[in-house]
Amino acid sequence: MTRTFVVGLDGASWRLLEPWIDAGEMPNLEALRNEGTWAGTRSCLPPVTFPNWKCYSAGKNPGKFGVFWFERVDLEAGQIDVMEGGDFETAELWDYLNDAGQSTGVLNMPTMYPPRNLDGPVVCGGPDAAEGEYRSIDSGYTSPAHLEAELESRFDYRVHPDPLLSSNEERGAEVEAILEVLDTHFEAALSLFEERDLDFMHLTLFYLNVLHHFFWDEEPSKRAWLLVDEWVGKLAALEDTNVVLMSDHGSAPTQTEFYVNEWLVENGYQTRTRTVEDVLQSVGFDRETVLSVAKRAGVVDTLAALVPERVQQLVPQADGVKRQRKLEAIDLPQTKAVASGQGPIYLNSDFDTDPVREQLIADLETVEDEHGPLFTAVHQGEDLYSGSFVEDGPEIVVNQRPGVHVNDGIGGGEIQSGPDRWAAENTPHGMFVANGPDFESHGELDRISILDIAPTILAAHGTDIPSDMDGDVLDVLREDHDVTSREPITLADRSGSTGQDTVEKRLQQLGYME
Repeated sequence: MTRTFVVGLDGASWRLLEPWIDAGEMPNLEALRNEGTWAGTRSCLPPVTFPNWKCYSAGKNPGKFGVFWFERVDLEAGQIDVMEGGDFETAELWDYLNDAGQSTGVLNMPTMYPPRNLDGPVVCGGPDAAEGEYRSIDSGYTSPAHLEAELESRFDYRVHPDPLLSSNEERGAEVEAILEVLDTHFEAALSLFEERDLDFMHLTLFYLNVLHHFFWDEEPSKRAWLLVDEWVGKLAALEDTNVVLMSDHGSAPTQTEFYVNEWLVENGYQTRTRTVEDVLQSVGFDRETVLSVAKRAGVVDTLAALVPERVQQLVPQADGVKRQRKLEAIDLPQTKAVASGQGPIYLNSDFDTDPVREQLIADLETVEDEHGPLFTAVHQGEDLYSGSFVEDGPEIVVNQRPGVHVNDGIGGGEIQSGPDRWAAENTPHGMFVANGPDFESHGELDRISILDIAPTILAAHGTDIPSDMDGDVLDVLREDHDVTSREPITLADRSGSTGQDTVEKRLQQLGYME
């Protein structure tokens, strides 16, 4: 049976890659695409790491596994929680491969921390495998547990680069650390795949998109993609191996920063209270300034260790407070709507939500900048999602125009500005390439859904497709593998909690929950 190696390229899009491919600078990517089948992909909304890596691996929309963004907003309970791996209520494609007697490896996959047991190695990564705000995780990121020591001994393995990139002015050691991590993750994944004779391997390059966010198509991003192209050439040379490249979403250069909660205040949907962050911001004391000074002085780790957590959490971002602190800055009984970043908006059930939603959608559809409407569409949540968790999701989801970053900071004051921290923002348009013994060479297909990738891989491995998957098997396989529908797997043993504060800090540091 043919094996499969999937490379998950976080934030990758043909929009970024095609100029380099056309210039002949990415020959291995070009050859893999030209000799195989490729397409643009459509992500689930919002187009972000949480939930889209799980949309890929589960083949489901977020309404079927219960995570819609990095945070879960429950206005009725007055609570906002940061999501982690154990909060996703679903089996994934590797569970079905294992159930069919096939061995799998999953390396650096976001949404997988804490690690759980599979028939094969699991190495957690992405923004959720976090220990502290400025320090790489030290333990507990592999299954089996002893694999961690092997990775660190053989490859000098790191989950996160050190120092961590936090500004587009940092083009030295921070960029070099990311390139080293990407290279090491490739080496470790390929070594485990070959040495353990695995049937399937998934590798995610999460920090690739961190470079996109801070630099878009500038030299740091290009250097990373030259490294990816070199490794793609090595994968393409493997015998009896399918190579699949895919991304969770795409990216595009940022044109406009839209502060959605500030807009909600301006338009009468949200009422504020005064917090300690307001006082700190009024004197120019914010997290970005503190971190910049601490990095220059070389005391980041010292401050992180000495300053109590509760004090660190009071230092606001330059663009306002986030997560649970948002609710402390809001007069919730007088507030109709609260937004997360990049799309989701939640309504207060104490108000008559139907007319509120109707008016809010109409108002959002009129928001513009000099380039036109900020949103290509404004959706009701139940029109996007299906499944048992729809009621936990947002009532409204905006589809931000490519180049628009919807920022959920509270208290920054501005409603619209030019690019702030990120040079590029996520879009719903990612990429897909399939090449190898099981795949036809069809060239370019019409855009596919990210939900189609898992059932297609399962079919290539002769594995029946779970009946709760939303995606379809793409017509790209050389042979009819005669797969049928099967009952879904229920994962009773979900991994324990890593602690929401540690996950939140890593997301803040990277700009995902700024």
